[in-house]
Amino acid sequence: MRILFACGGTGGHINPAIAVASYLRERHPDAVIQFAGNPQGMEAKLVTKAGFDFAPIIIKGIQRKLNWRNIKYNVSSIYYLTTASYRAEKLIKAFNPDIVVGTGGYVSGPILRKAAKLGIKTLSHESNAFPGVTTKLLARYVDKILLAVPEAKKYLPDTCEYGVSGNPVRESIIFADREKARAKFGFAEDEICILSFGGSQGARRLNEAVADLMVWEQSQPKVRHIHATGMYGVDVFPGLLKDRGLDPNNLPKADIREYINDMDDCLAAADLMISRSGALTLSELQAAGRASILIPSPNVAENHQYHNAMVLANNNAAIVIEEKDLTGKKLCDTVEELCNAPQRLKELGSNARSMAILDANETIYQEIMKLLK
Repeated sequence: MRILFACGGTGGHINPAIAVASYLRERHPDAVIQFAGNPQGMEAKLVTKAGFDFAPIIIKGIQRKLNWRNIKYNVSSIYYLTTASYRAEKLIKAFNPDIVVGTGGYVSGPILRKAAKLGIKTLSHESNAFPGVTTKLLARYVDKILLAVPEAKKYLPDTCEYGVSGNPVRESIIFADREKARAKFGFAEDEICILSFGGSQGARRLNEAVADLMVWEQSQPKVRHIHATGMYGVDVFPGLLKDRGLDPNNLPKADIREYINDMDDCLAAADLMISRSGALTLSELQAAGRASILIPSPNVAENHQYHNAMVLANNNAAIVIEEKDLTGKKLCDTVEELCNAPQRLKELGSNARSMAILDANETIYQEIMKLLK
């Protein structure tokens, strides 16, 4: 069994592919698995770190916002796009896969399309509630598209077979022990833990609002807070606290860090999460059954984070604050209202948990095996 995965660009495209590939490898140790992606993209590092072979292929998208830097970028993008089909065919024939699986990003489009034209079985997975351009284009060609949420189907044509699989979620998230996690952080039983982050790079507006929230928290003896500033916020956040009269080195009830490496324990310990609404983040909070305040990033393609967040909001499983409406006061008021209504916190978390799809890896694996048969 030879399987080629095509993905790239963001963790939301790469991590699901790695999760499924790892699941496959456990069940079929003799399977030959290869990834294709951009050698300059984060996929090159993540895939090789996970122990999989990596075949480089450069495919770039078009920058929609025009300036001199983007115009120069687009010139090279056009070259890579016009030669993508030839280079994809060369890569596919060199590996000779039985099936090609794509999980999004510019790379997956030309590779899955070429594989389909060569008569190779193809499967595409869409992690967002609003499908990306690649998924829409592939709907005419691939054998099956798997969706994270059923709401995504209404944005796609009826020219392909669809199924709902959810997004792969780490087992450590699903089976995390809340009591052990809270004991690890030293949280008392009657304390409320807030977990907040804006992604690995960080989000300026979210960091500013959280700094205001930490001022409010000084008058709340039962509130604890874990906050990740992100790469671009790690040097800025202490200044935001100082500007608000707080000493960043003397906040005993706040755990401030650049990145969250123990998300399983942090989610298990938390009562309320404040974050962006990337697809995998939402799948994890659903699996953990946590109440959330979601602040969709307005800087992503086709505003898909807003659509992701609204799936939860429409099921009474999250509160959504668009970034254009985000202020420190609005965040503080929303958090205070929830902290004063523990039953509302539980309701949001319970509704989120009811939406969780916990067997995504198995579902995707079974669909792959069906196509191979």
